[in-house]
Amino acid sequence: MGYGDTGSGRTYGVTTLPSSHRSRDTVLTLPSVPRTLRGSFPSPGLCSLPLGNVTRGKFHPGKGRERSWESLILGEPDSGKSCSWDHLTLGSPGPRITSSQENLVLAAPDPGKFQLAEVCDWKEPQELRELLDLELRSDGEGQEHLLQRCRDVLRLSVRTGHPRFFNQLFSGLDHHALAGRFLTETLNTSPYTYEVAPVLVLMEEQVLAKLRELVGWSSGDGIFAPGGSMSNMLAMNVARFRRFPESRSRGNWDLPRLGLFASQESHYSILKGAALLGIGTDNVHLVRTDERGKMIPEELEKEIQRVKAEGSEPLFVCATSGTTVLGAFDPLDAIADICARHGLWLHVDAAWGGSALLSPQLRHLLAGIHRADSVTWNPHKLLMVGLQCSAFLLRDSSGLLQRCHGVGASYLFQRDKFYDVSLDTGDKSPQCGRRADGLKLWILWKAVGTRGLGRRVERAFAATRYLLEQVKRREGFQLVMEPEFINLCFWFIPPSLRGQDSSPEFWDKLGKVAPAIKEKMIRRGSMMVGYQPHGSRVNFFRQIITNPVVTRQDLDFFLDEIQELGWDL
Repeated sequence: MGYGDTGSGRTYGVTTLPSSHRSRDTVLTLPSVPRTLRGSFPSPGLCSLPLGNVTRGKFHPGKGRERSWESLILGEPDSGKSCSWDHLTLGSPGPRITSSQENLVLAAPDPGKFQLAEVCDWKEPQELRELLDLELRSDGEGQEHLLQRCRDVLRLSVRTGHPRFFNQLFSGLDHHALAGRFLTETLNTSPYTYEVAPVLVLMEEQVLAKLRELVGWSSGDGIFAPGGSMSNMLAMNVARFRRFPESRSRGNWDLPRLGLFASQESHYSILKGAALLGIGTDNVHLVRTDERGKMIPEELEKEIQRVKAEGSEPLFVCATSGTTVLGAFDPLDAIADICARHGLWLHVDAAWGGSALLSPQLRHLLAGIHRADSVTWNPHKLLMVGLQCSAFLLRDSSGLLQRCHGVGASYLFQRDKFYDVSLDTGDKSPQCGRRADGLKLWILWKAVGTRGLGRRVERAFAATRYLLEQVKRREGFQLVMEPEFINLCFWFIPPSLRGQDSSPEFWDKLGKVAPAIKEKMIRRGSMMVGYQPHGSRVNFFRQIITNPVVTRQDLDFFLDEIQELGWDL
């Protein structure tokens, strides 16, 4: 991948900034700005620049290294195994990533220059309040003031589309999905009825059917929800309704004490859902996991038997495909066997790992998911669809979702409409007003196809493998464990602590390293990565790669920066 307009053969020049600028900054000068990029850009706001098959561009990151952007390649992964970064190299033969698949997020000081901005321009809260002038007054402001407000918002916000933003399970900015987001906001409608959102209702129907097909279901139901947490809570509510339909009208008063089961690594939304639904957090039983963070099926069986012996009624099991910290995948077939034996609802929280289903090489991680009763899948994470896009998928096709949540408000869901009222799907959701989150995913899918989405997942997987090898080679970097997915967890041990791991103070001191390095990188604005403690483990970094514009040089810079920032700790 290089810089230029698709198919024209023109290239964009690259100007290295004078020494007065920070070494990490690079300016791309456009001798002829394409029509889609002309006009006044806010300085230094973000724009999405589609890139085609352009060659000979040079990119100069920090520390004196020269980055080549000559034909970034995405090749076929090794047969049946993991993707190799060798197939995603700069300048090697293979199919190109075209502008229909990738984009680059750049800061735009003016129409003729594009500058790679910092990840963030950190300000303390009080300073930020003063810079933004947040007060709301009686009289409005003029257009120029409002434009400056918009520029300030862009300038002072975190650039999650930056290739050195590794902080969350989402990053990057896809221009196809962004176009869908613009359309969603422009249309300003809710897909609860066909009459007010005919196009969006049919799109949502198609996207949900395709997601169910990838899970392995030929039929079923579903709805888009405002995030994976709400999708998980919908699963809990539907499971309760199926077992105890009277709970919808009578609540929990006549029900036995229910038991919910999830792993110790499960998402916190299971506990929140139990509180919200009145089941109670004391009735969520967290099942032991193995050293890799996977639920142990034998421990699940023991917990179910224990709960039964105490007089409670087991109801619901949440397995996780892609845990938040370690990226672990629970053994779904073994868990499904236990659920079938006890008559329990099996929900799979695949918010993070579900997109592996798009890759023939990686879908084995979710073997057995077709046996689930329901699935949560967040395309806004690994597929870069943009916040928010979370699908709640249901194997049931009997109308269970509608019966669980529907109330048939007569001013919306009239039964005597002149069209097929089964297309008025809004009553399946607890919400009334609801965003049309399927539109941006539909446009992205149309643009790149299922294969393109799968290659995007494989590329993230391969990039993680490249970084893994670099971590293993570098002194002072220590893995927490070998990654199963895209979550790479490690400690950086500064020189002052090396060779002291037998000291009683070692782990306490090491636990302070990651927060100190994180503060330095944010204040510098160079990059952003998450850290956390985990069980008995002290703070370690969790590096996540989802942005397809991340290169080997970005990953080398990532390790160099941690080493530099932590060297004197």
